[in-house]
Amino acid sequence: MNNLAKAKENFLLNEKNLSEYASKSQDSIRLNKLDEDMRPAYFRDIDRIIHAYSYTRYLDKTQVYSFKNNDHISKRIVHVQLVSKIARTIGRALRLNEDLIEAIALGHDIGHAPLGHSGEAMLNEISKRELNMAFAHNIQGVRYYMNVENGGEGINLTIETLDGIMCHNGEMVSPIYKPVHKTKEEFLTEYENSYLDIKNSKSYHPMTLEGCVVRISDIIAYIGRDIEDAINLGKFKREDLPKEIIDVLGNTNTDIVNTIILDIIGESMDKPYIKMSDKVFDALNKLKEFNYKNIYSKSLSKEEYEYYQTGMNKIFYSYLEDIKSNNKESLIFKVFLNHKKNIYLNHTSPKRMAIDFICGMTDEFFLQEIKKFDK
Repeated sequence: MNNLAKAKENFLLNEKNLSEYASKSQDSIRLNKLDEDMRPAYFRDIDRIIHAYSYTRYLDKTQVYSFKNNDHISKRIVHVQLVSKIARTIGRALRLNEDLIEAIALGHDIGHAPLGHSGEAMLNEISKRELNMAFAHNIQGVRYYMNVENGGEGINLTIETLDGIMCHNGEMVSPIYKPVHKTKEEFLTEYENSYLDIKNSKSYHPMTLEGCVVRISDIIAYIGRDIEDAINLGKFKREDLPKEIIDVLGNTNTDIVNTIILDIIGESMDKPYIKMSDKVFDALNKLKEFNYKNIYSKSLSKEEYEYYQTGMNKIFYSYLEDIKSNNKESLIFKVFLNHKKNIYLNHTSPKRMAIDFICGMTDEFFLQEIKKFDK
């Protein structure tokens, strides 16, 4: 056995000890055939995700609060790393495939627009009006990896990773998460149906137990950290947290994360599903309601939302006109379209091009673009 063959064997050693419910690299499904090397399939997905330009843009993407002069307020890059760490902690305890977990976790929010969920809502309005299609960040993430990255050729991830990204929606909390087997064709059908109604993808279940772990880890990662950010910004005080919640989960991000992780591990060990106890599930639901009332619904003022919404519509129509008039001086050409191959340029409508471009913007880039219309 040569050294590379030995290295490949070493890469796969940990899979020999995985749970019977874990996903194995040898069973992975990839969109298109890929020449093998020493790295297992999901490990290669991680490499492809972190080397993609869209991953770099996480650095200036909103988590909850935009344009706050506080270096300790979370950005999207912090969130995805927290999701990855939390999910891998649960996954290792349950003997699941950590490579698949990390790939899904690191890629799960790549489809987020600038301004986070507020920007997503604005783009959804544009998409419904202009394309009669829904826009959701989890679906846009799949689109980016299949049809936008790498000049429009995509980066050829496994179906298991793409499905985990599509089904990661952490806003939908369940007491139990059970994977649903899917073929490549069934995954692609769900993906296409996601554009018909924004509710569709929220009802999908991941096809792997690893995808289920990332889905619950998404809310574990943001629920307590968003509270810390809000307290740091003076939005409310720690003593404002409801007693019935903190008596179960604790009142710091550390306690909340630790409590839920330990509960899930205790309830899910050697099971074909991921589960929380009734007590923790109820407290988590109540904490999410508290956060929506005191954090998410107040992340932007009415005036701020209207300003950004107006700006997003203005740049959308400006880019659309630039594409139609072939204005090569426009940033949509210089920054985006000039780097796309014919597979993207010949199969993408101008309206979809404009949405893809806006969605990929960092917050600061978006702000500078809409400011051009302030004069």
